[in-house]
Amino acid sequence: MSNEEPTGDFVRVREQTAGRDLNYPPLPEPLPVGVYDNHTHLEIADGEGLDYREHLDRAASVGVLGVIQVGGDIETSRWSAATAAIEPRMLAAVAIHPNEAAEYALRGGLDEAIAEIDRLAGQPRVVAVGETGLDWFRTESAEGRAAQQRSFEAHIDIAKRHGLALQIHDRDAHAAVIETLLRVGAPERTVFHCYSGDAEMARVCADNGWYLSFAGNVTFKNAENLRESLAVAPRELVLVETDAPFLTPTPLRGRPNAPYLIPHTLRAMAGYLDTDVSVLAAQIGSNTEQVYGRWDAEPVASTVVPSGGLA
Repeated sequence: MSNEEPTGDFVRVREQTAGRDLNYPPLPEPLPVGVYDNHTHLEIADGEGLDYREHLDRAASVGVLGVIQVGGDIETSRWSAATAAIEPRMLAAVAIHPNEAAEYALRGGLDEAIAEIDRLAGQPRVVAVGETGLDWFRTESAEGRAAQQRSFEAHIDIAKRHGLALQIHDRDAHAAVIETLLRVGAPERTVFHCYSGDAEMARVCADNGWYLSFAGNVTFKNAENLRESLAVAPRELVLVETDAPFLTPTPLRGRPNAPYLIPHTLRAMAGYLDTDVSVLAAQIGSNTEQVYGRWDAEPVASTVVPSGGLA
C-alpha cells in the first residue's frame, strides 16, 4: 500500500505454516465491563484478512473499547499514526522494533529511521513509543545487539521528550532491559508488552512502577512463569493485550488472533487470580487509561491525512 493514505489495505502479510487453521474463531461472550487491547498489529493480514475496521467492529461487539496499534518499522509506524488519526477506536505507538534496528544499522539507515520515529512521536493520537527494546533470541551478533541497544536508548529518550508511554519488547534479554531502564531512567509510564519474565522480575517491575501487559500466552500450558508473575503483580500495574495476529489464547491456539478475542484471555486471567471478571476488567480499563489517556482525548481527522504531513 501507499505510505500516503491508510485505505484498509495491509502493510504486511503473515507468513503461514503448513496445516494451520486460518479461520477466525467465533465471537466470544461479551465482557460485562469494557477493556482495551494494549498492543495489536492490525496492519498484518492473517487468515481471511479482515481490515482494521472489521477488526474494531468485532472488538466493540464484545466489549473491547479500543486498541493501541503498534508499529515496528518506518512503514508500519507511519501506517499506525495515519490510521489512528482518522479512527476513534485506535491510538498509535511508533518505533523501530529491536530486530529491525539491527537490520537498519546493517544498511546504514538506523539514525534516519530513529529521526523519523521522533517526528511521528509528535503526531496527533500517537500515545506511545513502541515496540522497542532488546531481543537476544533473534539477534545474536555483537554488532546487531549494539545496534539494538543504541536504538532502545534513543527510543527511551524520544518517549521522555514527547511525554509518551514506552512499550518494551523484551525477549531473552531481561537483565539487559532492566539495566538499561535503571541506568538511563525509564519514562514515567513504561509497559512490558507481552510480559515474558518470571515472578522475581515482576516484583522488580512493581518496585519501579512499570506495567506488565499479558497476552494470550498466559493461557498456554507451559507458561506457569507468566501465571506466577500475574499473581504477584499489583493489580494497578496489569494490562491485557492480544499481540494480534500472534499468540492466540488457548483453546484457539494456532488460529488467527484479533482484538475481539481479548475476552478469552481476560477471563482466564480472572480465573487464575480467583476474582470476578467484571472487577478485573474495570481495573485493567482504568490502568490502560492511566497509561495512554482517554481514546477521545484528541479528535480524529475527518479525512485521510498524508502520513508525511500529520502536523
